[in-house]
Amino acid sequence: MKMKKILSNLIPAIPVAIILGTMIFSHSCANTTTPPSGGPKDTIPPVIMEVVPVMGATNVPTKKTKLYLKFNEYVQVKDAKSLFLSPPLEKAPKYRLKGKGVEITFENDLDSNKTYTLDVTNAIADNNEGNMFPGFTLVFSTGDRIDSMVVTGLVQDCNTLQPLKGATVLLYKDHADSAIFLKRPDAAVKTDDWGFFCLRNIQDTVYRMYALIDENNNNKYDPDAEKVAFIDSLVKPVVVVNDSLPELLKYEMDDTLNCLARKTEYELSIFREKPSKQMIVNKERVGERTSYITFMAPYAEIDSIWITGVPAEKLITQFNILRDSLEIWVNDPAPQPDTFHLNVKYLKTDTLGMLNPAVDEIKLLNPDRKVFGKSSKKDLKHEDTIAVVDVVAKPETVEQYGFTMEFKYPVVETAFDSLKFTYLNPKQQEFTGKFTVQQDSTNLRKYIIMPSEKLQTGYEYKLKVPHRMFKDINGFYNDSTEVKVTLPNDDKLSTLFLHLSDVNNKYIIDLLNEKRNEVLRSYVIDKDQTLIFPYLKAGKYSIRITEDLNRNGIVDTGILLEHKQPEKVRFYKLEDGTFLIDIPEMTEMDQNLNLKEMFM
Repeated sequence: MKMKKILSNLIPAIPVAIILGTMIFSHSCANTTTPPSGGPKDTIPPVIMEVVPVMGATNVPTKKTKLYLKFNEYVQVKDAKSLFLSPPLEKAPKYRLKGKGVEITFENDLDSNKTYTLDVTNAIADNNEGNMFPGFTLVFSTGDRIDSMVVTGLVQDCNTLQPLKGATVLLYKDHADSAIFLKRPDAAVKTDDWGFFCLRNIQDTVYRMYALIDENNNNKYDPDAEKVAFIDSLVKPVVVVNDSLPELLKYEMDDTLNCLARKTEYELSIFREKPSKQMIVNKERVGERTSYITFMAPYAEIDSIWITGVPAEKLITQFNILRDSLEIWVNDPAPQPDTFHLNVKYLKTDTLGMLNPAVDEIKLLNPDRKVFGKSSKKDLKHEDTIAVVDVVAKPETVEQYGFTMEFKYPVVETAFDSLKFTYLNPKQQEFTGKFTVQQDSTNLRKYIIMPSEKLQTGYEYKLKVPHRMFKDINGFYNDSTEVKVTLPNDDKLSTLFLHLSDVNNKYIIDLLNEKRNEVLRSYVIDKDQTLIFPYLKAGKYSIRITEDLNRNGIVDTGILLEHKQPEKVRFYKLEDGTFLIDIPEMTEMDQNLNLKEMFM
């Protein structure tokens, strides 16, 4: 351990350190004091002592090329995929441990007259304690000059805007749309924990820029399995490599201040494309009268659908909002055959990649295969003999969403006028309230019961569904059920008022939790207004705004070959640069959002 301290202190005097400069050291490792033997656990990362060839070497051989990184202690390679050569070869670099260093070799010959960079960020750790080496990029050329330009940027998820670690950023001098599918890039690099990338020592020319979640590590885009991002315009580097640039330095990833201070020129939003080939990929019969089919691509175009032996008027069908999943019900309480022969006539992708009319015949087996005779009645549960309905109302959201009634199967007889909506005031006086009923636009089994009057704190509201008022496709009637709800009356709860201005399109406004992984409330708006988010517990929240350009109420993904970006998502940013609204107890908080400015 003492030797480690001596070597660390001697590094500035070693000539190779002068060559490598500030790229070698993490700014987070200013304290290089080694604890005495038997003291606290060693937390100091390895220190690089020598590189072969030297940094900036030219005329490096193209055949049987060997690179060597020597450290001040024995090391291990924690992640071989993070030994990343740019431009990448057909096969990834190989390595072997040699003394206190790592030797890197290549199965393929290098190209002549080309600048290469070998990045070892997130790849190497010391052998004993596993302290990660902050990283280093070795630059060399097989020609007589080193390319000198650099571009930087950020890769993030298109929906959460969270940075993506390990994404591959690619530059192509070939501007054809097919290049990313067929060719390896002219330069590439992996993003760090902050989604940040720095493509250094690249040629001074014009590129197409992409980013991938490269699942098979072949540095090409596989649209069926991988996510992608792209920059709309051509990219031309404008910054020249300088070892004093903060963007070129290697930081420990917990050095938040320095990591966030790095400048980014480009921002790429990763998305998963919807498949372009259209065909039926899944089918299942989930009950005696219930089946579904799913399509590979969205927006399936169906001409007709029928089940052999079942009259057309007996079929009930429903697409999901993306039209890539279709539910099918048989509206007939009589026993159904064990096998449905389902026929679907639709536009299907042929062997030439064109959409043409086709008919798929699908066999759907009844999973239950129950014979409802005398011998099987004892096996029936109560829910097997009634029209099952789930009635829900949540105290925090009943004012916005009302009561929901969702049936397990489509109902063929309804009596919504039989519903009883009543409320008790604080004096325990009961009143009858009015309500409206609306069928959900995306789920024909779901209905929204919305009170007509403004709900008040301290009142108890009750929705009762009487017995035998609704009949489903199985011929069963509902049981009686009721749901009671009161508005939250905790004095510690808070309210957020969101004042939205310059609303010139349709937007989806979501209130998310601190981790951005749960939508707590959601609105769809198309004009200036104030949204109220009541009954919030003290804590941190995010506001996500999605620009719904096609006004379909969902976040649409991008299409690479059509140069179509995913619909824009923005998070409300506070004046201090953070994205989290900290709401204390017992507070009415106002926030102003100008959507035109956010989406410029």
